[in-house]
Amino acid sequence: MRIIFMGTPGFAVTILDALVAAGHEIVTVYTQPPRAGGRRGKAPTPTPVHARAEALGIPVRHPTTLRTAEAQADFAALGADVAVVAAYGLILPQAVLDAPRLGCLNVHASLLPRWRGAAPVQRAILAGDTETGVGIMQMEAGLDTGPVRHEVRTPIGRDTAAELTDRLAQLGGAAMVEVLGNIDAYPPVSQPESGVTYAAKLDKSEARLRFDAAAYAVERQVRAFHPTAFFEIDGERFRVLTADVSDESGAAGTVLDERLTIACGTGAIRPTLLQRAGRGAMPAADLLRGFPIPTGTRLS
Repeated sequence: MRIIFMGTPGFAVTILDALVAAGHEIVTVYTQPPRAGGRRGKAPTPTPVHARAEALGIPVRHPTTLRTAEAQADFAALGADVAVVAAYGLILPQAVLDAPRLGCLNVHASLLPRWRGAAPVQRAILAGDTETGVGIMQMEAGLDTGPVRHEVRTPIGRDTAAELTDRLAQLGGAAMVEVLGNIDAYPPVSQPESGVTYAAKLDKSEARLRFDAAAYAVERQVRAFHPTAFFEIDGERFRVLTADVSDESGAAGTVLDERLTIACGTGAIRPTLLQRAGRGAMPAADLLRGFPIPTGTRLS
């Protein structure tokens, strides 16, 4: 098929690669504009999809909006059979949704209607979901409200958000190739009206560990916000990369022993891999040899 591909992060790169490997013609890639460099004079950085498309020799467009008549005319002029969308980041107006012969198909990283919105993987982990998946959705104007043509399920174990995202990207790429190979075999099915939840955009403040919560919820924070989940001691930030849950108890946020067991609202967590600012990751025992954290210390 003649495909317009629309995506931005690494998740979308995996989908793009699957389409290319399947032999589809990617006529143009749409992605977010390059982001300004962090330091003065540093060139703007293209998105992962932009970089991959250039490496594959595919034309790239990065408009800031698709709402103008000019942008919509340029899109329609490509004469695509279908647009494949994966974590693109711009709202698609109706004129864009209607332009390709088969419309626009979205790879969404949840089992719709659960976790519509921006951060389905992290919200599923934070909520303690035991299963998630990826759906191929026929896009319409609402936020992830379109009918689903195909979905693939996968369990959530002790995955970090990055690990789960990578797995869902692989499943999503394969699912999209399957649907495009015989689209009539995957008719759109309307989403249930019950069970709708929204995956709100992540805020950096959510990465601070909330020791007043139950230990299992704190451990889920560690996995959902990996590698940025953190606590502070005297203003210094310590990232917690992995942690185990313990049944010990005490005042929330208090260090309970020499192994850095930290009391939570119920139970406790024991960080097993940590990182201080400007240093590499290290096991808790190694960190404590160089930076003792005495029993009774209160963390924030």
